[in-house]
Amino acid sequence: MSGAWILEVLREPATRECIALSGKVALVAMPLLAVGGVGLGYVLGSGKGRWLPLLDFFVTLPLVFPPIATGFLLLLALGRRSAIGIWLKESLGLEIIFSFWGVVLAACIAGLPLIVKQVQAAVRRETTRLVETALVLGKSPLSIFFRVILPSLKTSIAIGLSLAFARSLGEVGVTLMLGGNISGRTNTISLEVYNAVFTGEYQRAFVLVLLLGLLSLGLILLTRYLSRQ
Repeated sequence: MSGAWILEVLREPATRECIALSGKVALVAMPLLAVGGVGLGYVLGSGKGRWLPLLDFFVTLPLVFPPIATGFLLLLALGRRSAIGIWLKESLGLEIIFSFWGVVLAACIAGLPLIVKQVQAAVRRETTRLVETALVLGKSPLSIFFRVILPSLKTSIAIGLSLAFARSLGEVGVTLMLGGNISGRTNTISLEVYNAVFTGEYQRAFVLVLLLGLLSLGLILLTRYLSRQ
């Protein structure tokens, strides 16, 4: 397989569209994962309560529950005929199923446990002593969060976001259920690999897999570098 042929595949409209869509999804999902992941990770790592194990269960569930089953349950819960789906449409004019926002939701669900677990472990390991010291020095809770907690978690947040990004790129099951694999609208790079294999375009599928592999390798090297800091 020549380099010129690879470039030709990358220039194809369908390839450019799926790459662009995956980039747009990442731009929206990563800030949501950062905010949600840090918040949930901090609560689970520092809080105490009977409801926390249940919250931890639901956050961790996407790691072990089959993605296609997760997508099916979300399809039932957020579909156009469901109570939530009707409310979103009538109140906010928002449709989740078979739309860009369905793909974003799939990316968030796939990546959330990875950043939450990183932050949760770091909170338990590092921040408790720092918070207690800051409280003794008379710092306010808001000041402690932004000037003590976040700086101490920055490496764990960066690693968690890198892992979450890699996981969301490879998500297929939930994305297929919520996004519908609509060409040019909801087909991400991973879904385009599925489409290429289904239509017998194995060389095109290989180019897309190669692209995902290079992105994943870069993210692995980044997490290794961050872990050493």
